This record gives sequence, structure tokens and C-alpha cells, in this order.
Amino acid sequence: MNRYAAKLLFQFRAALGDDPAGTMRTCEERIIVVTAPDAAAALVRAKAYGDDAEFEGVGEAGNTFHFDFVGVMELLELGCECEPEEVWYDIYTRKLPMERKAHFIPPEDELNAIALEREARSKPNRGTCCAPNPRPQETP
Repeated sequence: MNRYAAKLLFQFRAALGDDPAGTMRTCEERIIVVTAPDAAAALVRAKAYGDDAEFEGVGEAGNTFHFDFVGVMELLELGCECEPEEVWYDIYTRKLPMERKAHFIPPEDELNAIALEREARSKPNRGTCCAPNPRPQETP
């Protein structure tokens, strides 16, 4: 079996006001790892994962919202060049990356996981969330 990483695109869609379809939508890109005998089988598994992740609900204002699977943005084989801990890689050319490090690398306290943990610690009696990024709340 081979390991593959799939980058999936999802959208949040809500019926709000005069624009029921909402042309500007909050999106999530999610990277998952699947094992499969070949790329075609990995694509089938990634699509099934995306379909299974869809949901809908009703927000506090009574509006229906949907979390839709849009599709697979990329499928990458994690071959012998990858360490077991690696789940994704991109290779491209950048101008003077070390010299321009501050342009590419944010301050550590702005990294998503660090910022979310800091925020959770600052709010007492807040439950934990098993998802890395909580779902955005619907705005009235």
C-alpha cells in the first residue's frame, strides 16, 4: 500500500439576507492522508472522505447553513522521499528565502495552534474542541 496526501476544499454556505447563495464564502482547505494501492484508488478514498465530512445545520438566527465538499485540489504520493511524519510538501523557487525569512515565516505566537491554545487558556470554563479549527459561527 502507498501513502497519499490529498488537499480537499470545503465551503461554508448559508442563506443570509438578500444574497441567499452568498457569493463570498468561508472556505477550508484540509489535508488528509490515505493509503491505497494506487493514485486512482487514493482519489476515490479522498472523495469519499470529503463527501462524509459534509453537514448542515441551523444557526442561532434560524438560518440554514451547509458545509459542502467542493473537491480534491491536489493529490500527492508520499513516496520514499518522505519521512513517516511528513504529510505534505511543495517544491518551488523563491527569491532569497533565508535573507527574507521574516517575509515567509510568521512570528511563532501567530501560528494557528499556538494562538488557539493561548486563546483557550484565556477563556475559563471553555470546553475543548477536537477539531484543529473550530467551525465559524454564523453571523446574523
